[in-house]
Amino acid sequence: MKPSILLAITLGALTFTGCSSTPAKVDTGAIHARTFSFVSGSAKPYPSYVDKRQAVHSLIQDAITQNLAAKGVQKTAAGGDITVAYLVIVGNNASTEMVDTYFGYGRDTSGLHEKGQSAYSDSKNPNYFEAGTLLIDLIDSQSFKLLKRGYVTRPTLRNVPEDARAAKVQEAVDEIFRDVRIEP
Repeated sequence: MKPSILLAITLGALTFTGCSSTPAKVDTGAIHARTFSFVSGSAKPYPSYVDKRQAVHSLIQDAITQNLAAKGVQKTAAGGDITVAYLVIVGNNASTEMVDTYFGYGRDTSGLHEKGQSAYSDSKNPNYFEAGTLLIDLIDSQSFKLLKRGYVTRPTLRNVPEDARAAKVQEAVDEIFRDVRIEP
C-alpha cells in the first residue's frame, strides 16, 4: 500500500475520533424500526457554486437502502420510524469541502467539518493525497434522538467504472452499519 494512501486512511480514522465530543448524544442498544426515510435534501436553497452531484447521492442512498433492507427496514418517501442523515467531507493536504445536502439542520456540521479539515491538513506528508469521509446518522423520527453515528474514510478514486464505484460505496456503507442491530 502506498504511504500516501495509508496516511489518508490513518488521517481519516483520526478525523472523527473525537465525534463523541460533539454535542450529540448517541443512544445505545438495538434500534427498533420497520421503515426509514432520508433527510430532505430539497428544503434549503444552495448557492450555485455548491457541488450538487446527484449521481453520488444516488449511489450513497442506494447503498444505504440496500443495507437497511437486508436488516428488514424498508424505505419510505417520508416519515419512517428512523431518519437517515449523511454528510460527505472530501479533502486533500490543503483543503476540505463538506457536502451536507442530506444532513439536515440543528447539528454541529461546522464542528464536524473542522475536525475533517484538521485531520486532512495537519499531515506532515509532502505527498499529495485525496480522501473522502462518509458520515451517517440514524435518528429516531419521533424523539429526534441520535441512535447511531458512524463514518468511514477512504482514498478518493478517479476514473473508476460506475459499477466499481457503486461497489466501493456499498462497502463503505456496509462497514458503517456493520454493528447496527435493528429490531422490528
